[in-house]
Amino acid sequence: QVHLLESGGGVVQAGGSLRLSCAVSGRTFKTHAAAWFRQVSGKEREHVATLSWTAVGTDYAGSVKGRFTISRKNDNTTVYLQMNDLTPDDTGLYYCASPKTPYNDYAWGEDAYWGQGTQVTVSS
Repeated sequence: QVHLLESGGGVVQAGGSLRLSCAVSGRTFKTHAAAWFRQVSGKEREHVATLSWTAVGTDYAGSVKGRFTISRKNDNTTVYLQMNDLTPDDTGLYYCASPKTPYNDYAWGEDAYWGQGTQVTVSS
């Protein structure tokens, strides 16, 4: 059974930084992509960042490009999201996801495993 566990959320002032972690159990990220999504109550879930299964390719939402960085731990057990220069618009519940199939950078929704989320709140 594969599980994803997010951590690192919290309350931070605008301009501050947080680093989110996504730890996987039941397998590693060695052959699997990972991504972060976020959701604000009443709004649709939005993509934040993707790391390809090779850990070389990245894709960011325009609103976070240049401020957020997605990366993977060398032992392939954890994916991180470093978030800098946070704004109140970055507030939300942040989810980690990873496709169920290997070597696949584009399978999300029901085709991925999802964590329970970690809350990020940015105050102005």
